[in-house]
Amino acid sequence: MGLLDTILGRSKPVRPDLDQLFALPSAALTLQAGAGFTPTGTGSVCFAGVEGGGFARIKQDVQDLLDADVAEDGSPVRFTSDSYGYTWLLARQAPDNLAALVNDLHAVNTLLQDGGFGPQLLCSLVGFRDAGQRPLALVYLYKRGTFFPFAPVPGGAEKRDSERELQVRAVLGDDLRIEPDLSRWFPVWGAPGL
Repeated sequence: MGLLDTILGRSKPVRPDLDQLFALPSAALTLQAGAGFTPTGTGSVCFAGVEGGGFARIKQDVQDLLDADVAEDGSPVRFTSDSYGYTWLLARQAPDNLAALVNDLHAVNTLLQDGGFGPQLLCSLVGFRDAGQRPLALVYLYKRGTFFPFAPVPGGAEKRDSERELQVRAVLGDDLRIEPDLSRWFPVWGAPGL
C-alpha cells in the first residue's frame, strides 16, 4: 500500500486468520462442562458468491475434497444460498469428531483464500445443542478474527436468547477470542448447520 492509497483512504482487504478455528475443539470441552452444550457435528462456511470460471473450479475442488471421505463418515457437503444472496457450505461429521469438522471448515476456507477469494469469506459457524435441544452456534468472523455465540430461541420466530449468549461468552472467555463489540454479534437466521 502506497502513500496515495493512504491519502485516498484505500486499504487492502483484511486477510482472514483461519487458524483461529483450531481453538474450537478445546473450547467445546469447556462449553460442555460450563454450559452443557455438545457439538451437533454440523458446521458451515458463509461467503459472498462470485461468478466466473475460477470460482466454479474452487467450488468444485471444495466439493471433491470434502466428499472424498463420505463413505467413511456420512453425508456429502451441500451448497445453498440464502435470501441475501450469500452462499453457504454445510459440512457434517460425527458429533464426537469436532476436530474433523474443524479440519473440513479450515480446508474450505484455505481453498477459497488461496484461490484469491479470501475477501469474500464472511463467517463460519459450528452448531451445538444442550440437553433440552436448544440450538447454539459459535460464529467466527473472518475480518475480525473473533468468535461470538448465537443462540436462537427455538420455535421459528426470529428471536435470540441474549442471556444464554452472554453466559456462553463468560464460559468461553479464556478459550476463544470473543468479539468485544456486541453490535457485531449479528444474527445468522436460517444458517445451515444450526
